[in-house]
Amino acid sequence: MQEFKSDVEAIDNFVLKYKELNSEIAKVIVGQEETVKNVLISIFSRGHCLLVGVPGLAKTLLVNTIADVLGLSFNRIQFTPDLMPSDIIGSEILDESRNFKFVKGPLFANIVLADEINRTPPKTQSALLEAMQERHVTSGGKKYDLGHPFFVLATQNPIEQEGTYPLPEAQLDRFMFNVWLDYPSFEEEVDVVKRTTNDSRVALNTIITAEEILFYQGLIRKMPVPDNVLEYAVRLSVKTRLNTPQTPDITKKYLAWGAGPRASQYLVIGAKCHAAIQGKYSPDIEDVKAVALPILRHRVVRNYKAEADGISMDTIIKELMK
Repeated sequence: MQEFKSDVEAIDNFVLKYKELNSEIAKVIVGQEETVKNVLISIFSRGHCLLVGVPGLAKTLLVNTIADVLGLSFNRIQFTPDLMPSDIIGSEILDESRNFKFVKGPLFANIVLADEINRTPPKTQSALLEAMQERHVTSGGKKYDLGHPFFVLATQNPIEQEGTYPLPEAQLDRFMFNVWLDYPSFEEEVDVVKRTTNDSRVALNTIITAEEILFYQGLIRKMPVPDNVLEYAVRLSVKTRLNTPQTPDITKKYLAWGAGPRASQYLVIGAKCHAAIQGKYSPDIEDVKAVALPILRHRVVRNYKAEADGISMDTIIKELMK
């Protein structure tokens, strides 16, 4: 691990590392720059990310690629209606010596892809979300720490709703970001098809180690935040809530429920990381605005009038940011 003379020098080095990461990921992933940025911000902010998109948009490939360039262990869990908590956490078995030993489940990895999280019952969803929050699991009365760093990227298919178990708002709140994936542009899709219909393979280089990731996570937490930026982040969260002195008309008209204090926390830490990747040593209001949409869109609930008028969540949040 490289030693730095000051936090300023460390931030400058972080910018270089981030650019290298983007260049390496771009060898495999075509487009999706905003998605890649949000996933990396989640990792360096010690958060978790929910990806919402139709099948075939390279969600699994994206996570695989990021795990490779970050030099981290990676497991994929395909969520199904019959999946039990012990299938992801692990379970105790009787070994040859007739002693119980704990066999770790796929949750024990640095990066975990929870594929189609809304396909599994609430009991298994809760086991995953508890591990995300506590960074450990309990089995047979014993506590087992998960790896560090630990990052969960869950995917949801917004099309098929039959036989699914949608995450309640209280559990969605555990995710730092809710990222919507869109279809690629025509040019990007042409590039994707060219790359994936031949026999060539891309060798990826490891750009950063787990030790460095932990260092940069701590560095970003230490970044100073001006009072006006912190107050803007909190004010933005408060403006989504009903029955407060700061409640604007659009909230009264279109929202049924607002964001909690965790939104304010993530707005500040997300702004810090966004500032760091831009080479800034302290975040400003523009950094808060840059991360506001994916942080707030799953923490705010529209009412029936908003749905009837065709007013999207993003439209409401953008109006609140003005």
